Amino acid sequence: MPITTKIFGLRAVIEAINSGETIDKVFLQKGLKGELFHELEALLRANAISASYVPVEKLNRLTRKNHQGIVANVSPIAFHDLDELVQNTINTKKTPLFLLLDQISDVRNFGAIIRTAECTGVDGIIIQKKGGAPLNGDTIKTSAGAIFKVPICKVDHIKDAMFHLQASNIKVVAATEKTEDQIYDIDLKAPCAIIMGSEGKGVSPSVLKLVDAKAKLPMLGDIGSLNVSVACGAFLYEAVRQRL
Repeated sequence: MPITTKIFGLRAVIEAINSGETIDKVFLQKGLKGELFHELEALLRANAISASYVPVEKLNRLTRKNHQGIVANVSPIAFHDLDELVQNTINTKKTPLFLLLDQISDVRNFGAIIRTAECTGVDGIIIQKKGGAPLNGDTIKTSAGAIFKVPICKVDHIKDAMFHLQASNIKVVAATEKTEDQIYDIDLKAPCAIIMGSEGKGVSPSVLKLVDAKAKLPMLGDIGSLNVSVACGAFLYEAVRQRL
């Protein structure tokens, strides 16, 4: 099973970006300077590639090679274009089902969600370019290979995807406790997209303002919330139940 490939060195990373490799994340040593370094920074900005400035000790843990202060993760998958995916799905399927992830940060949650999405017939998963969990070996392992079967799109912001989906007559439903409506009260038989929020904060308030519907799961015990991957499974299987 493929895992995320690491590349290192200024010129190597610059060439990878220029050649169209799907770069998932770049780690840059704090305090680096020089013409090539500034060229790389400009490329990262131009291509909206997620980057973190870290101490050299972090880079030394990522690789024992001569990294020159730069280590990049090359994604094991190619990301899909959102416009093409939505249009193709609408053209070939009567009731599309999409999943939007608003900055899910844990790689194992991410992998488990991808696995459930594949099992429930989700047509595509949409994530943000920045702020979410990386597609690394742990994600792949937890997804049990589903990551290679479900199309994944990256967008600048979840709002971008929401506007596009809504303009395509696809209802956007947020999973949130900030509502009185339970998931069983929401019609999921029509084309729809479900938004799951981050582990700590849930769906962003600015995103909640734009959704077509909000829904929550009934909580009958003393604990106030479920693990996000478990909650996602409950939402997706309710969509399956309604559509069967």
